[in-house]
Amino acid sequence: MPRRSAFLSVFDRLLSAHGPQHWWPGETPFEVMVGAVLTQNTAWSNVERAIVALKENAALDPECLLAAAPATVARWIRPAGYFNVKAKRLRNFCRWYLKQGGYDVLARRETGALRHGLLSVNGIGPETADDILLYAFERPVFVIDAYTRRLFSRLGMCEADAGYEPLRAAVEQALARELTRSRGAGRAVWKRNSVPLYNEYHALIVAHAKRSCRARPLCQDCCLAGICPGRQ
Repeated sequence: MPRRSAFLSVFDRLLSAHGPQHWWPGETPFEVMVGAVLTQNTAWSNVERAIVALKENAALDPECLLAAAPATVARWIRPAGYFNVKAKRLRNFCRWYLKQGGYDVLARRETGALRHGLLSVNGIGPETADDILLYAFERPVFVIDAYTRRLFSRLGMCEADAGYEPLRAAVEQALARELTRSRGAGRAVWKRNSVPLYNEYHALIVAHAKRSCRARPLCQDCCLAGICPGRQ
């Protein structure tokens, strides 16, 4: 659980250091969903190569992915790694997605019900579901990934082994409290709609983790070094 409320301060420092990230990289909501499934346990650069292959084969479409043989889908997404497993997960998702009626029908669901449905798909865990909710459906759900856990635990804002759901809820609640007390035009927008804040915050954490807050941190160039008790 977060030990102190400093999430907006961390966000401001990250935004000043790295600038807007313009996430999620994807031309359509379905492409974002596919990317969320494929990015499990691999670098985004590998996912981009897999998505290019799908586009080149006119297969970035749920009907096409289900019509193709599993081995063919695996070959297309091979750059993303674990391609046989991910082909199965991707097809599971496409089957569920079409059965539910596609994007327009799903977009009308309440966030909790939509999240429950996503988690019912074999191979879709909490992080993948929340990626899809935030970046494809623009729902106010804070994504907790390994980078987020690493950063916040080093800053003393959460326990490193905190459970996914309690940590997600705690971060969302802490941000809501801080927004209630804060002022400014940007803050006023986020008080009405936290989606842009959650979107940018997660993207900034990923950028910062790749640049500075690595497994072996590069604290000398870190914009958070002055407030980080875990700095080296």
